[in-house]
Amino acid sequence: MSQFQMPITIYQAMNYIDGNHYLLPAFQREFVWKSEQIEKLFDSLMRGYPTSSMLFWKVKGDTKTKWKFYRFINTFVLDAKGYSNINELYNTASSTDFYAILDGQQRLTAMRIGLFGTYSYHEPRKSWEYSDVSFPKRHMYLNLTRLGGVDDDCKYFFEFKKDSETNVEDFYKDGDEVWFRAGAVVPFHSSGEEISDYFEGIQLKKEERQVIKRLENTVFTENSITFYEEDEQKPDKAVKIFTRINSGGTFLSFSDIVFSLMVSNWDKKDAKTEIGDLIASVEEKGFSISKDYIVKAFLYLHHKNVKTEINSFNKEFCAVIEDHWDSIKGAILSLFDLLRSFGLTAFSLTSNNATLPILYYIYHKNVFADFTNRVGYVEERKEIKRWILSAILRKTFGGQSDSTLQQTRKVFTDDIDVLSISPAFIFDGKVIDASIKNMNAVDEEFLDSILGTQKDNCYAFPILSLLYPHLDYKNNDFHKDHLHAEDLYGNLSEELREKYPFRVYNSILNLQMLDKNENESKGKSLLSDWVEKSCTSADDRKRFLKAHLIPDVDLSLENFEEFVEMRREMLKEILRKVFADSNANE
Repeated sequence: MSQFQMPITIYQAMNYIDGNHYLLPAFQREFVWKSEQIEKLFDSLMRGYPTSSMLFWKVKGDTKTKWKFYRFINTFVLDAKGYSNINELYNTASSTDFYAILDGQQRLTAMRIGLFGTYSYHEPRKSWEYSDVSFPKRHMYLNLTRLGGVDDDCKYFFEFKKDSETNVEDFYKDGDEVWFRAGAVVPFHSSGEEISDYFEGIQLKKEERQVIKRLENTVFTENSITFYEEDEQKPDKAVKIFTRINSGGTFLSFSDIVFSLMVSNWDKKDAKTEIGDLIASVEEKGFSISKDYIVKAFLYLHHKNVKTEINSFNKEFCAVIEDHWDSIKGAILSLFDLLRSFGLTAFSLTSNNATLPILYYIYHKNVFADFTNRVGYVEERKEIKRWILSAILRKTFGGQSDSTLQQTRKVFTDDIDVLSISPAFIFDGKVIDASIKNMNAVDEEFLDSILGTQKDNCYAFPILSLLYPHLDYKNNDFHKDHLHAEDLYGNLSEELREKYPFRVYNSILNLQMLDKNENESKGKSLLSDWVEKSCTSADDRKRFLKAHLIPDVDLSLENFEEFVEMRREMLKEILRKVFADSNANE
């Protein structure tokens, strides 16, 4: 029967978690709370504030083995590169009946971490790569000495303190303030002793002992956990309930729900772990993808409708994705190896969706194994590189991206059930562009905006990469370099600085891409001196200027106006040719 149940204490709930009587269904999202939220939750609990009812699904009979269920975590690391907070999969085959938490996971996990676990967040001025130094472990402590006043946000002050400072002792003194490790209340309560007898060697004031007793009552006496029980054994109903109560939540996006539905339908693999590992592997290559991207990739590769909709992720579609998972994973990894060989990074790849036509091509043509390095794919790689850089600059996949994706996929197939591309099919960027309606035009306004791009802008690398396609971007041995050195801008005449402000001097008009060694050799030399030093004859100078896209004019700083205007026309002409094939449909 579905109804509200008798409320329980926090400690009872924690015991049920430890005994695997409370588990998380596969479609639950991950824990996402920040440390401050946990601290404020405990303050609210100590003050007796209501924390809203939770929703538990009573799982019994055959339902226990139809879906996957996970244990709660008690350690959490926030936003560390190379670290995944993945709940442990729990085998329910021999379990007695248990509860799956549909609503309340964040609060229950927060309580568990606060009392029994650790929370790690980034240490200032340290690497974002996970390590104990960059993300030190912290236990939650309660300030026994200081209580908040009427105007304070909190009455009881909790804080996650570094283990290296507290040594995880029950008490920690910070100046005149005494802090108590929140988890120490559990063995103290179990002892049945008085505070002064149990905690020997520390002298506490009466008010400080009262704060510990308040925490003890909060955890062990007060029935703070209220919940509604749903016991109908229909997984689809559980999903609908979960979707209904979470769709408006702060941390749960639509794609989170869709992703959860997909995860719950995988049978042979642990989708959370597999996809979490894939996202981490892509991150190691210098890119950032999310569950949204993975979901969109599944649809683009195997579903007739690329728009993300809950109805698309039925059991049949999810089975197709699971059956092809190893190949999909291999293709995605190969894709980002390819993009890295182009010199792109998470910063300069401004649209992950722009990569999906490339993914479709290497996946369905089954060429993703070593596509980045094999000599036979040289021409295809050149075309793909030109196209992706062009798509980034034209912002092809901004705005109505689903519509654009649907249009581009028709280039490859009208029948999504056909799982391969003919070996004779070659990636052709101009055909893809021709399939897209309402593409941004390559006109004078567009070219002027491109050439006005600043050195540290995310679009600077794609522009310079198109202008200097011959450099070794595969090994990232390239530098964005000012032709007229940045430090020399102040040496321009006042008249030139008024006509050409620094945003012009710092734009593509005065930038080049140089091989690392060549740039280090150039240093802060005058442009005229660098060119003269690099050339031994008139013919040599012409070749050098052409290779570096430098106009053949007086290269002194005093002649900056002629230099920049001549270079403007030179670069525009090159970009017109680069974008020419893309304009075929305009």
